[in-house]
Amino acid sequence: MTTTDELHVHPTNTEQLRSWDGDEGAYWAAHADHFERALAAYHERFFDTAAIAIGDRVLDIGCGTGHTTREAARAASSGSALGVDLSSAMLGVARQRAAAQGLSNVGFEQADAQIHRFEPASYDRAIAVTSAMFFGDRVAALTNIGHALRRGGGLVLLTWQPFADNEWIREFSTALAAGRELPPPPPEAPGPFTLAEADVIRSVLTAAGYRDVTVDAASAPMWFGRNTDDAFQLVSGLTAWMLEGLDDTDRSRALDDLRTSISAHETPDGVLYDSAAWITRATRS
Repeated sequence: MTTTDELHVHPTNTEQLRSWDGDEGAYWAAHADHFERALAAYHERFFDTAAIAIGDRVLDIGCGTGHTTREAARAASSGSALGVDLSSAMLGVARQRAAAQGLSNVGFEQADAQIHRFEPASYDRAIAVTSAMFFGDRVAALTNIGHALRRGGGLVLLTWQPFADNEWIREFSTALAAGRELPPPPPEAPGPFTLAEADVIRSVLTAAGYRDVTVDAASAPMWFGRNTDDAFQLVSGLTAWMLEGLDDTDRSRALDDLRTSISAHETPDGVLYDSAAWITRATRS
């Protein structure tokens, strides 16, 4: 298995590698069932937009534990799907699940898609679910992915709309602020909201060599757990970095506020928060 020290990444993605091939990626791998279910309400519309044909070769960027890659492989039953990610831990889970499900037309590779030497013009579709926002150089990364697509091949992205439009992150941030002023993530830094504006998405994709860019708004509930206790365990671990700098009293207060928010969002279908995303399709020129 490739180790973090051996994997070649672009210098702008060094911190992403340290995070995703470190503690954060390990956390996602350990909670794969939760994270794979979290975005399930978007999948039907996303794959309808991707329109994967039975014989397509599909490239899944930032595949994580491989849920979208496996779905792509099922759609391209006479073709294939390759998932790439920085996280060796998540890729390990992805391989195990694909094997357990008997999928023989799917593969996984640890790689930085911004610079990885994909076989040119070898894929019919590229997909990326909440991953394209994390590249250090978005134009360079999407240009490189475009080189892997055949001319006229399709790209489909799922990216978050702005911070203010996503209840889940607003609620978590408010609870864990414990009265502090926590500014939202800077829009230009690699992170969840780098591609939060439709005009930015269009500009980046046009600069990267795509045409016929269509950006559609979508909204769906995000699932965080079966009940309050289950979701609290997941979210408190996921957002632990927001507690940095708090003393014991404020830390306890923040976690109590987080549990209160989660409890208020418990439904018969689990803990659900509203979310808003963009589903973008584009064609390689």
